[in-house]
Amino acid sequence: MQAVEIIRKKREGQALSAEEIAFFVCGATSGVWPDYQVSALLMAIVWRGMTNQETADLTRAMIASGERLDWSDLPGVPVDKHSTGGVGDKTSLILAPMAAACGVFVPMMSGRGLGHSGGTLDKLEAIPGFRVGLDLPEMRRVLETVGCVMLSPTDRIAPADRKLYHLRDVTATVESIPLISASIMSKKLAEGIHGLILDVKCGVGAFMKTREQARTLARSLIGIGQSNGVRTEALLTAMDVPLGRMVGNALEVQESIEVLKGEGPDEVRDLSLELAARMVQLAGLTATLDEARRQARQALESGQALDRFRRLVEAQGGDPRIVDHPELLPRAKHQWLLRAPRAGYVHGWNAELVGRATVLLGAGRGKVDDVIQPGVGAVILARAGERVREQEPLLELHFDDAARLPGALALLDGACPISDAPPPAAPLILEELK
Repeated sequence: MQAVEIIRKKREGQALSAEEIAFFVCGATSGVWPDYQVSALLMAIVWRGMTNQETADLTRAMIASGERLDWSDLPGVPVDKHSTGGVGDKTSLILAPMAAACGVFVPMMSGRGLGHSGGTLDKLEAIPGFRVGLDLPEMRRVLETVGCVMLSPTDRIAPADRKLYHLRDVTATVESIPLISASIMSKKLAEGIHGLILDVKCGVGAFMKTREQARTLARSLIGIGQSNGVRTEALLTAMDVPLGRMVGNALEVQESIEVLKGEGPDEVRDLSLELAARMVQLAGLTATLDEARRQARQALESGQALDRFRRLVEAQGGDPRIVDHPELLPRAKHQWLLRAPRAGYVHGWNAELVGRATVLLGAGRGKVDDVIQPGVGAVILARAGERVREQEPLLELHFDDAARLPGALALLDGACPISDAPPPAAPLILEELK
């Protein structure tokens, strides 16, 4: 069996066998397949797609590249959440401690930023001292004592995904339902969870641009989960504008803390509450979703969720003082205000362009080995539906390298239309699928 023949076969649109897929995954993980051949097959998959059987075989091969965790000795049910990626999406930092405060065990293995979307791990590493690279005994200790743990997949958990994830980010091979499905579900199933809630983003700032694409991805993910004995549900949520006001790693940590304190944008709080409630119900802790919503809200309003977040930060080596002193988070050296060219109503910032601009400034990666600048990002000062005056500030860019600013400004030119009438109200949660 040769790599070039497998690449050619997929390039011609033929289905790969389970053995060929396993050969590819093993070769990519071990390094026997060089990056250029791995990338070539990834691109062929993007163009030619995969059958449901191929996607299932790819997921199983990626799980088999490592080990599957077992939490049967825990006095509760492990449940996780996954988002398909968006701009300003910081809900994981809020809902994990919220669900843990309700009695759910949350062994959350997350990813880094892909393309223009931010990554949970990059946000967590903006917290001084926070360690995402825990080994399995450390993971168990934090999970048992705090109720949630947030970390990068270890070398023993779906190591194939680590390799493919980095290459997809820098080879324009992110937007593939089979690759996204296998990447997400290989890590999640290897976590040993019993339930999973999916936040499948849809819109200009998401990888799935249309509701039909998002629905197809959600069904693919649900099918893989259910066939492996994991209760899996999905919400389709809008990602035309950034979620919340802050975009960028340290800035999003700051906004997450604000929400945990009962402040922050309503839509960030509401989506976090809904996702956490569904985790509570998937864990079997309530008979109804309404009861789960009440428990999640109580965890937030009582301060228990904030306390869990503080304990999580400390347990993973971070500085817990950031909860009360956000000025201890990394700050960018410079700020730049974008102003309204005319008076009128804001139609909302284009999420993809905001994401691309912040990545260009240093909040994300253009190459695998790029170093994240944690203080870089954007603060949205005027959001959809708000009326502004001419020259009123719309957006504040935070950056370290002034040479990158012109490129970011070029991306943002025209990214926030202003008109004489307010835009129609748009729902955040579009659909639920089970």
